[in-house]
This record gives sequence, structure tokens and C-alpha cells, in this order.
Amino acid sequence: MDLGCGNGTLLYLLKEKGIRGQGIEKDEDCIVECIQRGVYVHHGDIDEGLEHHQDKRFDFVILNQTIQETRNPGEILKESLRIGKKVIVAFPNFGHWNVRWTILTTGKTPVTDLLPYRWFNTPNLHFLSVLDFIEFCEIQKFKIEDKAYFRDLSRVQFRPNFFSKLALFVIS
Repeated sequence: MDLGCGNGTLLYLLKEKGIRGQGIEKDEDCIVECIQRGVYVHHGDIDEGLEHHQDKRFDFVILNQTIQETRNPGEILKESLRIGKKVIVAFPNFGHWNVRWTILTTGKTPVTDLLPYRWFNTPNLHFLSVLDFIEFCEIQKFKIEDKAYFRDLSRVQFRPNFFSKLALFVIS
């Protein structure tokens, strides 16, 4: 289950690998693109709840650059863990050095490849870093099963909170 699946690109790639998936998306234009790609999508707003899904119905629930756009990330993750055995969460890292540098040198909200919006038109409600998410998981008692950090297409091993643009976690 891909929550906030956008135009269905990830679901399409999974389908090409023989993995059956479905998504939830609230943007009607994106839903049309999902249908054109031949992926199964529900029209809905994940902020309004996932109560119509059975417990542990999915092997994985994916929030790919979605969690920062939700009103209540904690509730979304709890519900995701209820309906899925594991949750994959990926988000743009607001702790990346370039984000920090932009704030320091311009005093303005940064615009980057993964955070491409200005403050007044961003869908992002929460700006989080790698360390923020790790701390959040500890507070919520979510177990971090695995993690990976990326700068463009390469993996980051050293100081991921500072050098990674994108963070990916598997939690249970």
C-alpha cells in the first residue's frame, strides 16, 4: 500500500517487477495518471484515517515523501503499522548541509530538488531531519528495522543527518 502515491510511478515500477500494490491519493489529476499507468488507486485523504483497512492487510505500507505533508504524522504512522506489517518511510532531510547553508546565508526558506516549493506554496507541513525522525521513533516506540540515506543516487554512510538529501527507514 502506497499512501500518498502521487502519479503512481512507484506502484508502476513495483508492478513491472511482479509486485502487487495499490495506492491512496487525494489529487484527482494524479489519480488519472495512476489509472493511465494501470495501477490500482483509491481516491482518499490519508489524514482522514485508514480505518476501512483491515489489520496487517499489507506486507508493507509505503510513505514515499509523504509523511512531511500529513497533518498528524504520528497517527498516520500508527495506522500504517496497524494495516501493514512494516512501514517504509522516505522523506527529504531538512538537516542536509545545503538546507542549513541556505537558511544561514539568505535567511530564507530553502528551495532544493527535494524541497522544490517556496514557503507560501509548499505542501509540506513538517520539516524534519534524520535525527528528528530517529528521536520520534524512540518516543513513539517504533522499531527501526533498517535505514538508508541518499545524496542523489549515491548512498551516504558518513554523517547522514548532514550529508543525505533523502532518508529512508523501515519501521515496525
